[in-house]
Amino acid sequence: MTSRSLLWRVLRVGLLVGALALAMAHAAGYLPLRFVTQLDLGLADARLRALMPRTLDARIVIVDVDEKSLAEVGRWPWGREQMAALTDELFARQKAAVVGFDMLFAEPDTGSGLPVLERLAGEVPELAARLPAWRTELDHDLRFANALAGREAVLGFYLTSDRGGRQTGTLPAPVFDAALLQGRPIVFTHWDGYAANIDVLARAAPIAGFFNFAPDADGLVRSLPLLAEVGDRHHEALALAMFRRFTGAPRVMPGFPEQHWLPRDYNALAGVVLEQGGQRQSIPVDAQVRVRVPFRGAGGPLGGSFEYVSASDVLKGRVAPAHLAGKLVLIGSTAPGVYDQRSTPVSAVFPGVEVHANLLSGLLDARIPVQPDWAGGYEILLLLVLVAALTWGLPRLRAARAAQSIAFLLLALVAANLWAYSAHGLVLPLASALLLVLLIYVGTTVWAYIVEGRSRRSLARLFGTYVPPELVEEMARDPARYDMRAENRELTVMFCDMRNFTQVSERLPPEDVRGLVNRFFSSMTTAIRAHRGTLDKYIGDAIMAFWGAPLPDADHALHAVQAALAMAQRLNALNEDLRERGLPQIGVGVGLNTGLVCVGDMGSDMRRSYTVMGDAVNLASRIEALTRHYGVDVLAGEATAQATQNAGAAGFRWVEVDRVRVKGKQRSVTLFTPVIEAALQPLTFDEEMRLWDLVLTPYRLQHWDEAQARLTTLQTRFDRSPLLGLYQQFDSRIQHHRRAPPPADWDGAHTFDSK
Repeated sequence: MTSRSLLWRVLRVGLLVGALALAMAHAAGYLPLRFVTQLDLGLADARLRALMPRTLDARIVIVDVDEKSLAEVGRWPWGREQMAALTDELFARQKAAVVGFDMLFAEPDTGSGLPVLERLAGEVPELAARLPAWRTELDHDLRFANALAGREAVLGFYLTSDRGGRQTGTLPAPVFDAALLQGRPIVFTHWDGYAANIDVLARAAPIAGFFNFAPDADGLVRSLPLLAEVGDRHHEALALAMFRRFTGAPRVMPGFPEQHWLPRDYNALAGVVLEQGGQRQSIPVDAQVRVRVPFRGAGGPLGGSFEYVSASDVLKGRVAPAHLAGKLVLIGSTAPGVYDQRSTPVSAVFPGVEVHANLLSGLLDARIPVQPDWAGGYEILLLLVLVAALTWGLPRLRAARAAQSIAFLLLALVAANLWAYSAHGLVLPLASALLLVLLIYVGTTVWAYIVEGRSRRSLARLFGTYVPPELVEEMARDPARYDMRAENRELTVMFCDMRNFTQVSERLPPEDVRGLVNRFFSSMTTAIRAHRGTLDKYIGDAIMAFWGAPLPDADHALHAVQAALAMAQRLNALNEDLRERGLPQIGVGVGLNTGLVCVGDMGSDMRRSYTVMGDAVNLASRIEALTRHYGVDVLAGEATAQATQNAGAAGFRWVEVDRVRVKGKQRSVTLFTPVIEAALQPLTFDEEMRLWDLVLTPYRLQHWDEAQARLTTLQTRFDRSPLLGLYQQFDSRIQHHRRAPPPADWDGAHTFDSK
């Protein structure tokens, strides 16, 4: 064996050992790899969606404070007399087993005027004499408390962690004595403060649970704290409180792991134990005493997982008597403005109250998925077995058979993982094993290619004696020499188009047309570069540019918006020259969008350029084409507007233009236009924007009469607004929708069928 061959073999073994060590460090928790963790979460989400039962759980009903309820009863929050009436109806007439409130009553109800009467009673003796008789009727908090007292009601409260640890209201008693933890430093989800219910309600319904969520790093709610820590007191989640109330209030105990192989300093609970009458039920939890939510299916009133009943129907007695008999009832809301929505693996918009319902359903069925405490050891052992099998077997297989074997192995790993979850509720890691298998396969394939390619490179060197040197250099060209390799990066992309160019160019000689285009491009490009932009290309009379590459720019969206506004202002100098020559003026349309794109040195062997490609680029082009439609110079996507607000942008204000669905896109996007603050009268503009918001809301709810009336008021009061073209566009659109109403499930987005 030559020294070079030995060196290559040592390198190969070193790379393999390095990859295995990195994977095992991740599995052991010493060096977590974020991309592997995110992939595991994605795989777990896909597994959850694939295995959800998607059936109705008739034991749990959600009483929904929906739009219908707000329209019939009044805006939220309702008076406590309404909540008392709702509670009485649920227990007395509907015979509900347990009622849980996914809402907070942290302040006294002053809507009856009782506090005012009490204050006046000190000054008017006649009033003081009659006040005791009135108090019974006007004290709505006491009325609600009387409706709760002695019934299977569970209130909700909220835990907070602000700097001051603010604490309001009355918390329920802790679920167990902290001494039961035996001094072990269990890592509970910890909060410093809380917002609980007022004392009169807390005393009437002493059992309560917190309704906090614990989103993962990507913002998705996959699990909930079953128990949480406030100071040295431990409180239960709303779903657990309802479950205990329903099952006879079993005692809560910490469940410690019993495996002898765990280290002595292993400080985590194996589960939360419920004890009653010699019976024990253990609810599996993770290292932070959280439980995974066993989602049943799609959320919402039409999701099919739980029955939704309108709160107004319950209040007004339109629900058949005893329809909810023996059922667990959760009171929550899906109404706009009150909607407690969450992002979950099931849906990006999921009712918060239904998250608690899903957990409650899992508790009733003893169906709580769990990542066992031995998951890390299992992952390490699996990685070792896979590496040993692949390093021994792959070199002995031909290319086609090796590919088939790898495909079969990947399918077997996925199938085993699905079986463990569906049969035993075990959430086991999968991403590291899949990635390591693929890495070894690709590495082995590439290694074989390198070894086999030595002879081809030798032939190339040999043929260099017979062919021109430039052809040899072309063959041996190494793409890695480029400094601007393609990569995925979040950037802000701009498309800028000259308006009215055809009309102007028809009245100018060719030389003047060239001069006009050059002046336009020079002026616009100066603005782009002045705000750290990268010029991509000129496309006819249009310009394409982007921000955030090749040099990183944390404020790329802000700089792009500032450049767009500067470009619109620079156009004045060009138009002044055209006016002096008696020619029509030109306009500009600028479209901005922020998103993940592929940026780098791209092209053919003969011509390359540093450019951007991707979905966000196409959307920026579509947005630019809509500027003429809405009569504004600059349009930006929602991501751009959000990015500039986060950057603390100064000098302009955002105006919401419309929600649209452009050609080739299924998802709608909200468009905004920036307005320079220096040209505004703040109070007048604020009033204009308030009226504009009052137009958009009924428009998207298909309340055409209300939208038309408010739009007419807006156009009358602000008939010189720069946004008048936008208002006129909506005026025409409302007239169209009156003649041809959109479908009932219309989301308020206007669809454009052309580019």
